[in-house]
Amino acid sequence: MTVAVEQIVNQLRDVLLDEQVSTNDTVRELHGKDESHHAMSMPDIVVFPRCTADVSAILKIAHAERIPVVPFGVGSSLEGNAIPIARGISIDLSEMNAILDIRPDDLLVKVQPGVTRAQLNKELKKHGLQFTVDPGADATLGGMAATNASGTTAVRYGVMRDQVRDLEVVLADGTVIHTGSLAAKSSSGYHLNGLFVGSEGTLGCFTELTLKVYGIPEFVTAGRAVFATVGDAVSAVAALLQAGISVGRVELVDEASITQANIYNETSYDEKPTLFLEFHGNEAGMQADIEFATEIFEDFGCMSVEFEHDNAARNKLWEARHSLAYAYIHAYPGKKLMSTDVCVPISKLAETILYAREQLDEVGLAGGIVGHVGDGNFHALLMLDPSNAEEQAKADRFNEHIVQYALLRGGTCTGEHGVGIGKMKYQATEHGASLLVMKSIKAALDPYNIMNPGKIFSM
Repeated sequence: MTVAVEQIVNQLRDVLLDEQVSTNDTVRELHGKDESHHAMSMPDIVVFPRCTADVSAILKIAHAERIPVVPFGVGSSLEGNAIPIARGISIDLSEMNAILDIRPDDLLVKVQPGVTRAQLNKELKKHGLQFTVDPGADATLGGMAATNASGTTAVRYGVMRDQVRDLEVVLADGTVIHTGSLAAKSSSGYHLNGLFVGSEGTLGCFTELTLKVYGIPEFVTAGRAVFATVGDAVSAVAALLQAGISVGRVELVDEASITQANIYNETSYDEKPTLFLEFHGNEAGMQADIEFATEIFEDFGCMSVEFEHDNAARNKLWEARHSLAYAYIHAYPGKKLMSTDVCVPISKLAETILYAREQLDEVGLAGGIVGHVGDGNFHALLMLDPSNAEEQAKADRFNEHIVQYALLRGGTCTGEHGVGIGKMKYQATEHGASLLVMKSIKAALDPYNIMNPGKIFSM
């Protein structure tokens, strides 16, 4: 920071209330980390805007003084996306958490960026609606858009980018723009929604989001299908999708992860590769889908399949899947979780997961593999001590191997966690000359490189 912190604090307090500006060490520490294994870096100042005008005023000061700015949701990111590695100002958007407008007839909702997924769904339920993107953590919708989050329901409803109809964005110089409209489609101009979603705060700060929502299905059934091998389970999923069965969710959990889930949740699931499934629809159609899916699973050596129609049992099943990261953390106290995030074409998924398992066994770190196998995305969960150079090197080597394996098969280094700090080194390999286009856009919108510098790529 080239300008004294006290001077910037005074400028910020000229446009905000005193309680909206903090240099408290504890507050700064909370904004210097996320749920990843990446090292902490504390901001110099944390601000708490309450409206778009506040954000615009903050960015005008930062732009004039050339001060780094990093938007912050709840810190649930997994690649250091919101860690302020260049220090500066952390913009905590938690006080911008209003649901501004629900339009049931248009299947749209307008929210501020600090609204969380659970908060929105609680309100939408009163209208028979739901917001479908489910990354596991109760992340903010602004943060989810910033990383193009997805999760367990992407196989049916799509990822965050598919849900965004319009964004209000404050650019680096404080200018406020909108990226879309309320219309379901448009051929007018460049697709700015697609540009800003996934930009991780490097192009601007989101202050409003207009999102698609969906009717709550009439019937929902969840189930578990147990297989002898991971290869059989993934092949069964490919056949399921090819058959045109409308699956709401389909998740792979390997043996090691089922073991941890049983310990953490006090369940007694078979410790074999397992598919966690969910079907959405009407009662008659769903029963036909379940019967067809069961036949397909049997063709791939399914050892057992059970479906849960009761809401409590369904919730318990998905809690076991969603709590896996915490199950591993609980099992290895003192260690940090590293979650990889490659995505490959469905036809290459089985071989990529098997390769990842081989590499995980080779490096000798505790961990397992889970994945949103319906869209080719999977995660290896590794436990390591970041202060142990040997363990960190092993984890980095493992990640390097599976990323390169995925890229050679037409995949990507990150399916849903974003690039952040951890995946920067793969951008040139994955994007080639397109990376220069991205850098040109960044330079045009943020010429002083104040918006979340040091993320996605270096300028």
